[in-house]
Amino acid sequence: MTTTQNLLVRTFNDRGEGLAHFMLRAGEAPRFIATDDQAGCPMDTALAALEWTRVVGILRDDDQLHAGRLTSETAAAVIERKTDQGRQYVYLGPRLDAPPMDVFEGAVLYDEPGVKAVEFSQRAHALAHFLRATSGAGALMALLSRRAPEVRHLRRWLGPILQELDAPRPLLAGWFAATSAGCLFAYPEGEAVSRYIEVGLDP
Repeated sequence: MTTTQNLLVRTFNDRGEGLAHFMLRAGEAPRFIATDDQAGCPMDTALAALEWTRVVGILRDDDQLHAGRLTSETAAAVIERKTDQGRQYVYLGPRLDAPPMDVFEGAVLYDEPGVKAVEFSQRAHALAHFLRATSGAGALMALLSRRAPEVRHLRRWLGPILQELDAPRPLLAGWFAATSAGCLFAYPEGEAVSRYIEVGLDP
């Protein structure tokens, strides 16, 4: 586990102020933002999912995560992966109870009961498929940044950040770089308070 040297925790009574602080601290770092900033993304199983995908080799350290959704019952993601043929965007997640997609959008890599993997050549098509599968509920997407976060940085920093929470909180936004990361969390429904946690190494 990474030993963090720097820790910053701030609490905001206004959601807008929290998001503004998050964007300022994130700078040009790759980031995620919840598609529903009222609900956020539950993080109860995030660490277990990251470790499980490492063990079975589903997500590689140099994969970039463009979208993700975790619940206690299911998970879905869109990753960007470098291959010999160039970049590919792969949707991983539950099968869709919908008519088959047009063949020009993507190629099915894996299709078994309850699980489906589809390769796309364009990010927009992969994200559209992800949103159709999840309806965007409880999802995070890489927005307002030039690159999506790398899985290696999520695995490195998410644990130390979640350790600073007093209770499970949904994630509103997060940025992840090589030497530091920061996340903005919501508080229970009915409360406008949000908490920003940043961890990192000394420069």
